[in-house]
Amino acid sequence: MRGLKDKVAIVAGGGRGIGAATAMRLADEGAIVVIGDINEQWAADSAQAIVDRGGRAVGVHLDGTSAASQAAIVAAAQGRFGGLDIFHSNLAGGTEGDVDALNCPEEVFDRSVAINLKSHFLATQAALPALIERGGGAMIYTSSGAASGASPWQVAYPMTKNGIHALARHVASKWGKEGVRANVICPGLIMTEAVAQHLSDDQVRDMRRRTPSARLGEPGDIAAAVAFLASDDGAYVNGQVWHVNGGTQMRD
Repeated sequence: MRGLKDKVAIVAGGGRGIGAATAMRLADEGAIVVIGDINEQWAADSAQAIVDRGGRAVGVHLDGTSAASQAAIVAAAQGRFGGLDIFHSNLAGGTEGDVDALNCPEEVFDRSVAINLKSHFLATQAALPALIERGGGAMIYTSSGAASGASPWQVAYPMTKNGIHALARHVASKWGKEGVRANVICPGLIMTEAVAQHLSDDQVRDMRRRTPSARLGEPGDIAAAVAFLASDDGAYVNGQVWHVNGGTQMRD
């Protein structure tokens, strides 16, 4: 894709799954990647896999719920590689105990807000000045199909994911004139290592049956969408929410 060579990208939550695939795809397109993860060893391993293929990457510890940690990863990108052009905010989690609105404990709700919404807000605060300093760049947020999928079994996670959409549109409308693009990707079911471990064969068959596409989603599908939105080919896409789900939700 055009315009990714030598760009400096941060992938937050890049130790495994979608984040690791995205870091690899950006590196394959010629970008320099700083990978952050709460598990620093995962981040280091993800970076090493890129280096082993001839790419440029470094892995660092990142606690996305900490403003200081978000500032530190941006500082690492600037200090080691001279600036920041792309920030993929890909953090999620904290769903254990998240059930319906009458039975979700307050502490579970607060944890979901911290991981699934506050982290993206803090990433934005840390990254925006660096992007503006470079004359613009891309903020790309990972949300979820749960934001629009009407989940009767879960309340906090879909609520927080919807908040990401408002954040991205705010960033796009406020700083678009300064060259900043902000977009959201909503994955459907993506067969990451973690997801595959928790699905039975019957559940996988059922998902294949209910998915209009010929296969289930893979991390590389999301990585490809991120790479496009980060590239010059996606230069006129701003403030949008993209559903990458094989057709399981069909939305305008």
